Amino acid sequence: MKIVAAFLGVVCVVATPREAFPVFAGYLLLLAAVWTIARIPPGWIARRALIEAPFVVLAVLLPITGGAPHVEWLGLTLSQPGLLGAWNILVKGTLGVLTSLTLAATTPLRDLLLGLQALARAVARGHDRDAHAPLFSTCSPGEARRMRLARISRGHDPRFLWQAGATAKGVGALFVRSYERGERVHLAMLSRGWTGHMPRLSDAVTTRRHWLAGLCPVAVAAALAVTGWVIT
Repeated sequence: MKIVAAFLGVVCVVATPREAFPVFAGYLLLLAAVWTIARIPPGWIARRALIEAPFVVLAVLLPITGGAPHVEWLGLTLSQPGLLGAWNILVKGTLGVLTSLTLAATTPLRDLLLGLQALARAVARGHDRDAHAPLFSTCSPGEARRMRLARISRGHDPRFLWQAGATAKGVGALFVRSYERGERVHLAMLSRGWTGHMPRLSDAVTTRRHWLAGLCPVAVAAALAVTGWVIT
């Protein structure tokens, strides 16, 4: 239920026109209300929201590299379409990240996996086919570091361009090792009774009341999205 609510909330944010500035403030207030009800510390959200820093850098470059018309601001010539594009990326990306963090803060990882599994089964039933078996692949950073040290100990120096072929071969070997390890992990899981589905540890089910409570913020977000189209 929470996964569906988060997805629909992000859809409402994306569908909102970028010129509807007050509506985005309304989305932020809606998230703040959810944080208050769920007792999520704002500091927890703020620290993890830094994951979107690379997109902020991209947004800063758009006003400088965008096309006409231009506006003057503090002695700088900025592109008006670039400013709108930067605002669009920044505000919608930030709200999407905050929504995802809210979902992560209010839902244990196991429940997220069970929810995604239930959605996958629902989609499979809708298309009259069975869900595919999971693909396991492990790629350990330690394995890559050991392979790099082995190459260096045999005279490999990655600073030279003509030695890029050895690096590429190492990446291929790392992929093959990771795939084989994933196969071994999958076989070990099957030998221990894995059936392709996460086991349920409780009999709790999502009731109609839970759906109504979870979709209330979505209804508010949908109303905000419609308001955004009306005022622009």
